[in-house]
Amino acid sequence: MQLTNQTILIVEDSEDILDLMEYTLSKDGYDVITCVDTSNVRDILDEEEISAILMDRNLPGIDGSVFISQIREEGYNHPVIYVSAKDSSEDIIEGLDSGGDDYITKPFNVNELKARVKSLIRRTSKKQKIIKYKDITYNSSNKIFSIEGEDVKLTTLEHDLLLEFLKNQNILLSRETLLENVWKNSENKQLKTVNVAIKRLKESIDPKGEKNYIEAVRGEGYKLC
Repeated sequence: MQLTNQTILIVEDSEDILDLMEYTLSKDGYDVITCVDTSNVRDILDEEEISAILMDRNLPGIDGSVFISQIREEGYNHPVIYVSAKDSSEDIIEGLDSGGDDYITKPFNVNELKARVKSLIRRTSKKQKIIKYKDITYNSSNKIFSIEGEDVKLTTLEHDLLLEFLKNQNILLSRETLLENVWKNSENKQLKTVNVAIKRLKESIDPKGEKNYIEAVRGEGYKLC
C-alpha cells in the first residue's frame, strides 16, 4: 500500500457497497470518510481536506445530484464522481450537468473505481493551483492575485485575508474566525483590526468601490459574495 495523503469522502446508503468502496480505497492508500446520507457532508467539507467525493444518487430524502448542485451554488468546488445505479445516457448527462466530474454506473469494477479516482485527483489537483471568483484569479504557485487579468499588489496581510475569503466563497466569516485563521498568533488580534484590514483590502481590490466583492453582515461578520 502506498500512502497518498489524500482523503476521499464516500456518500452511499448501501452498507455493502459503502464497505466495498471504503476497503478498496483504503487498501490503495487513501484516507476514507463515509456517510450514509448528506446530513453531515457540509460539516465534513468545512473541517477536512477532501480530495474527492464519491456520491450515490439514490440517497434518503434527496437525489445526490441535487445535493451537489446545491453545494456548488454555496461555493463548494470539490471534485465529484457519481457512483450510481442510474445508468441511462440521460441520467449520466444529468449527473455531469449538475456538477459531477465523472460518473460510474453500478455494478462497478473495483479496478475501474480506483483508476477513475486516481485520474480525477490527478486532473483536479493541477486545477486547484488556480482559484477563481468572478474576475479575481489567484495563482497559488506564485501567490499572485489578478483582477480582470491585471496583477494586484497586496500586502502580506491583504493577501492572506483575500485568500481566506476565496477559500470560503459565499460563506459568512465572523471577525473571530478571521482573526483565528488570518492573524493566527499575531499579538495584534483585536476585532477592530479586522474592520480596518478589510477596509484597506476593499480599497486595494476595488478602488472605485463599484464591485462590492466583500459584504459586511451587521453584527455577524463578512462574506465574499
